[in-house]
Amino acid sequence: MHTFLFILAALLYAASALLPTERRALISAATAAGWVLHGAALWADMVVPGSLRIGFAMVLSATLWISVAAYWLENRNLSLDGLRVLVLPCAAAAVILPALFPGSLVPLEGKSSLFPWHVAIAILAYSTLTIAAFHAVLMVLQESRLHAPADASQGGWLAKAIDRLPALLTMEKLLFRLIAFGFGLLTLTVVSGIGFSEQLFGTPFKWDHKNAFTMLSWLLFGALLAGRAWRGWRGKTALRFTLTGFATLLLAYVGSRFVLEVVLHRSVA
Repeated sequence: MHTFLFILAALLYAASALLPTERRALISAATAAGWVLHGAALWADMVVPGSLRIGFAMVLSATLWISVAAYWLENRNLSLDGLRVLVLPCAAAAVILPALFPGSLVPLEGKSSLFPWHVAIAILAYSTLTIAAFHAVLMVLQESRLHAPADASQGGWLAKAIDRLPALLTMEKLLFRLIAFGFGLLTLTVVSGIGFSEQLFGTPFKWDHKNAFTMLSWLLFGALLAGRAWRGWRGKTALRFTLTGFATLLLAYVGSRFVLEVVLHRSVA
């Protein structure tokens, strides 16, 4: 049943990504339907009585689930059709991953009641910074369109979607709001992970690949926000920091857990 819901959600996301821009109402309805099915399948698969199912595929799927919600809400206030052609294909691929790589069950017995909250906040941080990374990619494409030759102004469907985006200054303001919110959530994740490691995970805090990459990502996003506030960083500098910070964060859990679960075939929490 879970697999059927995942596949149906993936088909709805893919259809929404391929529909012409003029079909805004249909795109919105199909995306919302896919999001509901995706969420229902995630909940049924992840939340098991007395346990949580966790793995790189589950986290990536949950991250894209929240990212789709962020796109859907943003697109109602701003014309962000370019975001649709980036987010929804990624979501369509991510939604079926838990059916292929189910992860492992983590018993909640003996763990602090804060553990599910830690997981939820971490996924929210991932999701917010994921949508920020999508925004950064859009801004890179948007800036390249501004410097494109006049005879390339028409382009294909992606170029037309990029042309409908708000002004770069508006996109930049939205990008930094997302980064600031995501950084706050990431800070809560880091603080709770360090301060309550033994209660949350049953082991003292240790420096492994996941924690090292998470801290590096936190430092990069923190440096970007500080540079924005004190040095006025923007443009290409902000985009480089955003994409590097996101790539580092992706390696922190999804990358390291992919290697452990898929390459080394080790069950991990």
